[in-house]
Amino acid sequence: MATSHQAWRFGSLWKLKKKQNEAAAPNSPLRNNEKLDIEHVSNTSLDPADASQPARRRREAPPLVRDLGPEERARLEIVLVKKIDLRLLPMLILMYLMNYLDRNNIAAARLAGLEEELELTGTEYLTCVSILFVGYILMQVPSNLFMNKIGKPSLYLPTCMVIWGVISAATAAADNFGGLLAIRFFLGFVEAAYFPGCLFFLSSWYTRKELGFRTAILYSGSLLSGAFSGLITAGITGGMDGKRGLRAWRWLFIIEGVITIVIAFAAYFVLPNFPRTTTWLTEDERQLAIWRLDEDIGEDDWTGSQNQTFWNGMKLAFQDIKMWNLMVILFCFVASGTVTNLFPTIVGTLGYSNIVSLLLTVPPYVLGVITTFLNSWHADRTGERYFHITLPLYFAVIAFIIAAATIKTGPRYLAMMLMIPGVYTGYVVALAWISNTLPRPPAKRAAALAAINAVSNASSIYASYMYPESAGPRYVAAMCVNCVTAFIAIVAATILRFSLVHLNKKLDRGEVVEGAVAVGEAVPGEAAKKGFRFVL
Repeated sequence: MATSHQAWRFGSLWKLKKKQNEAAAPNSPLRNNEKLDIEHVSNTSLDPADASQPARRRREAPPLVRDLGPEERARLEIVLVKKIDLRLLPMLILMYLMNYLDRNNIAAARLAGLEEELELTGTEYLTCVSILFVGYILMQVPSNLFMNKIGKPSLYLPTCMVIWGVISAATAAADNFGGLLAIRFFLGFVEAAYFPGCLFFLSSWYTRKELGFRTAILYSGSLLSGAFSGLITAGITGGMDGKRGLRAWRWLFIIEGVITIVIAFAAYFVLPNFPRTTTWLTEDERQLAIWRLDEDIGEDDWTGSQNQTFWNGMKLAFQDIKMWNLMVILFCFVASGTVTNLFPTIVGTLGYSNIVSLLLTVPPYVLGVITTFLNSWHADRTGERYFHITLPLYFAVIAFIIAAATIKTGPRYLAMMLMIPGVYTGYVVALAWISNTLPRPPAKRAAALAAINAVSNASSIYASYMYPESAGPRYVAAMCVNCVTAFIAIVAATILRFSLVHLNKKLDRGEVVEGAVAVGEAVPGEAAKKGFRFVL
């Protein structure tokens, strides 16, 4: 009996070795990527009773990483992360700044004469604001799954940016409601690729403890765009209105569209692909970049396009109850934050001139950038998510109550100063919580990020209609809805936290949890020593 068992064991190891040799064959497309991966089969998988089950494989570190001491490993990783930061973040911020600017500059254009020149009546202007989000929602999930499939974000994201830059500049040619409506729809359709694509892109380069602050840095592009939009529009309105026979709002779209196209062409030469397919790192750096992500989630991440399937990623995401909980949180965040879609109009109700009103939109965004950076940095430093998400929302609730309760200029501007930091300070941490909670496989993470972002932006379709000029200056209905959605986000985040605590306790007892890596099945490192744990 022992001889039979030993023969079976030897045969299993021989078959595994044969598969490894075949994988390293010259014709294998993954030979160069996989040549440093060493795999062993655990003894438990060689039990004849389990012969019908696939062998559980545990990957070992490549020689470079395995031979490093703890201090040397930490030093090299710090250098690597700084190098990744310098390569990715400045360009991604610039791209997202233009993405958000091109999407929301219609709010500033309203104060620069758009509504008057196009003779928009009733709710036509609000419809043009809302229609963008129809295209934006439709394209997000297919776009993210496609980018994950091809594995070429360095080509895909800049190409989308060139197209939306052209469409944005073409807004200057609109001469009626129908033309503006069509342009806005297609602008949203193309812009949909960028933000969820960036979230997935960052989660493919950074560990979970690094992701919150990097997401905040990325989202600072949108907050800065709010500040720049007011400054740029004020400058154009004051100095270019009527130049060459064009109103200021047309110059606004032309100038910002051209800037977008120029930045997009620069992005072709800067953005990398995924760690496993990139060429700008040295081989040693690439090994470390791949391995540290393996250690973080306990499983190899993006290994090749043949492993990334559209439907399987969507199926896994939609079957996970945590995704739906996160969707409620993000939907309520964005619903509360829709106040920014028409922020210049709201600030305009303070009674100042158009140019002064545009300048007054800047300080709330600047404060939002500061609080977002500090909150996200502290969330990553402490490894905590829940309180960094919910505490800022209480300030948002207070701001919406003040805005709806008074018409005095001082308290109302104080409320406006608190609205943007109150919503977006916690929002960027919630975005990072998605990848923290649904880390693997990559196709599932890509589908979840896109689906959550798409559904959350559905609130922007109806929200614009809550801000007709006749509802000013208090906008009671809109502020009440924003207050309620902010509170629901707090409740949903609380439910998710209790759920994750329960799942972590199951992992502590050694029970199997979908989406988590059990002890002994992971790569060596924290995930293998302790087992995967959800970030709370």
